[in-house]
Amino acid sequence: MERIQVLDHLKKIIDEAEGGHISYAEFIELALYHPDYGYYMRETEKIGRAGDFITTSNVSDIFGRIVSKWFSWLVGKHGIEPSVCEIGGGNGRFAKAFMDEWVKNEEKPLSYLIVETSPFHRKLQKEALGSFPGFTQYESIKDIDNFNGLVFSNELFDALPVHVVERKEGNLMEAMVGYQEDQLVEQLVPLTNRAIASFIDENSLRITEGQRIEIPLAMGTMVQEVANLLTSGLVVTIDYGYTAEEWGWPSRKKGSLRGYMNHQMHHSVLENPGRMDITSHIHFDALEKAGKDLGLNSLALLRQDEFLISAGILKELEENYDPNPFSETSRRNRAIRSLVLPTGMSTAFRVLIQEKGLQMNAENLFQQ
Repeated sequence: MERIQVLDHLKKIIDEAEGGHISYAEFIELALYHPDYGYYMRETEKIGRAGDFITTSNVSDIFGRIVSKWFSWLVGKHGIEPSVCEIGGGNGRFAKAFMDEWVKNEEKPLSYLIVETSPFHRKLQKEALGSFPGFTQYESIKDIDNFNGLVFSNELFDALPVHVVERKEGNLMEAMVGYQEDQLVEQLVPLTNRAIASFIDENSLRITEGQRIEIPLAMGTMVQEVANLLTSGLVVTIDYGYTAEEWGWPSRKKGSLRGYMNHQMHHSVLENPGRMDITSHIHFDALEKAGKDLGLNSLALLRQDEFLISAGILKELEENYDPNPFSETSRRNRAIRSLVLPTGMSTAFRVLIQEKGLQMNAENLFQQ
């Protein structure tokens, strides 16, 4: 019944749209964020074994604890305000690990803000974090201004709506979403969206015959909101994505748009709208450029394992050895290894660190 309601709602929107189709960006916005039917709005587990996907912060609390220790050092070394604004906090597990570690090591009070659009996730966060005196929730980033401290996100940009373009017979086409025979279908139409064309030109994207690629116009809006939010501090963005050069590799020819449901990957995101996570790889060069244009200066772009090693995660292995393979310490150490080994999930993620108003440089980002 729920699936029929979602499809009926999408059919109505598509029927009323010019040309009888909508962009993938419009579809993704509805499928993920519609207040009644959107995937992130639903009262269901999304992260972890009982959900549809897993994030680094849900592998172990070590991830949040290491970032907390690193930020604590930055606060002491560079005088950064002890405040964190996490955008898209999910189930709150990263925030809890971060704050637990902070309380354990720091006397300075910590202010921790989470911007979260999902009512279900806001409920989970409140349950997990309500006992922390510095914890505050917001539904929109626009509700905050003049923030000083650390703006943090983990797998935020990959969940933003994207347009899809493809070069066919020498011409750039936009893939649109239509409705035929009681199902959603893809339709290619000539590209007329000037904002998409400008993004391709400004970021020097070379799209070869038969190649398709996602164009993240919503990314620019999010970067603008982050830049407006931050007065002084750091922006740490963790996500998976490619540089402009990497987008041109033959292995990227079909793009990266896909869905996840019950930990299974689906190449067609038109299946099960509202019941499936939808994601795509982000454009790191474009993200850096957009930030620089708005006063966010890039300090480092690292693989996640490189970032964690620089932040001191290997010290946790050295200081917490336990020969008992079934102990909590040994389980934690296995989690650490999974985050830094070449075969682990960290090699698929990158960490972009930007600053505003601090006059910092890459050489003093980490403790030597």
